[in-house]
Amino acid sequence: MQVARTPRLILRQLTPADASFMLVLLNSQGFIENIGDRGVRTLVQAKDYILNGPMKSYAECGFGFYAVVLAENGFTIGICGLIKRPTLDNVDIGYAFLPQYWGKGYAFEAAKAAFDLGKSLGIERIVAIVSAHNGASKALLNKLGLQFEQCLQLSPDDEPVELFS
Repeated sequence: MQVARTPRLILRQLTPADASFMLVLLNSQGFIENIGDRGVRTLVQAKDYILNGPMKSYAECGFGFYAVVLAENGFTIGICGLIKRPTLDNVDIGYAFLPQYWGKGYAFEAAKAAFDLGKSLGIERIVAIVSAHNGASKALLNKLGLQFEQCLQLSPDDEPVELFS
């Protein structure tokens, strides 16, 4: 189901049919370095990741991570959306794209659409968390109007992250 559209992109709900794309994305170097290794190594695990992550979030929260699709050809290039993590007080925005689509403005375009979607759903405060070394994401968050607020550690095993609001 389509949830947002921009001039170049469509954001739609992820389904188990997206498992092969998700497997590639979750194992891309950029995802692992900037977000973390989710341990998803098979199509079955990728399907489970979608069912127990984004699809569960749609049902429980009314939002989640969405497939980002090129409007011109229907090719899925990334994910973007909103998530309510138990470790954060507020809903946060997140995104990940296949490396060949970095630096083309797609992440900002998708993030702006997801941010606007969240506001239309009545979410008053949307934050973001980012790895301290991820300068490109920090610049994107600033462009969205979010500013650095504080450093925090989501769990004892996690690397510290920066919170933008």
